[in-house]
Amino acid sequence: MSESIPKPNAEKWVSYAARAPYTTLNARGEATRRTWVVFHGIGYLSRYFLRHFSGLDPQVHYLIAPQAPSLYYLSDTYTHVGASWLTREHTQGHMDNLMEYLDSVLQEEGIQPQDDLDYFAYSQGVSVLCRWLARRPVGGGRIFLYAGKPPAELRPEAFSHLPETMPVVVVFGNQDPFLKPEDRPGLLARYRELFGDRLQVVAFDGGHELRNDLIVQLAAEYGNT
Repeated sequence: MSESIPKPNAEKWVSYAARAPYTTLNARGEATRRTWVVFHGIGYLSRYFLRHFSGLDPQVHYLIAPQAPSLYYLSDTYTHVGASWLTREHTQGHMDNLMEYLDSVLQEEGIQPQDDLDYFAYSQGVSVLCRWLARRPVGGGRIFLYAGKPPAELRPEAFSHLPETMPVVVVFGNQDPFLKPEDRPGLLARYRELFGDRLQVVAFDGGHELRNDLIVQLAAEYGNT
């Protein structure tokens, strides 16, 4: 009697309505000159990530921090919770979900993607921000890509809609263990390929760390605060 061969599992997808949080810092009013959309790195929650921007003038800067949808405990003590944006599993499908979420955040804030906005991403958030910018209209403002890498699938034409005068500032620590010295030329060449003459590079003395003082410096150097 021959054994029956089990059929492989059929993976299926469904659509459903979901609710997800985001966090803001300061209040938007007549004095507001800079509205930021900031993307945290792996392990953050958005409300804690925003603490790194507390050095910016609260009268001038209004910050919107989306939060990655996947939550997990950061250690086996089950005390602290972190969040993650994407993994290599179903990356594009989950990015489609993130596109709807991010668009909904801007809509809730009364902001259009083509408005002048400042974009900031740290570590894992860099890949999400790059994918979002590649697929959405963008007005003026600034883009800060801090201690992260652009997705391999993106091509220069994906960013051809960015204003030519919009600075794209790549920031990294010269002791970052995730960016070895021998890998830096290739990473910067990749960024130059994607963003061309918009690209500006800032290296600081440190590791894979988000420095509050450097955020204030970047905000001042690449536009009026």
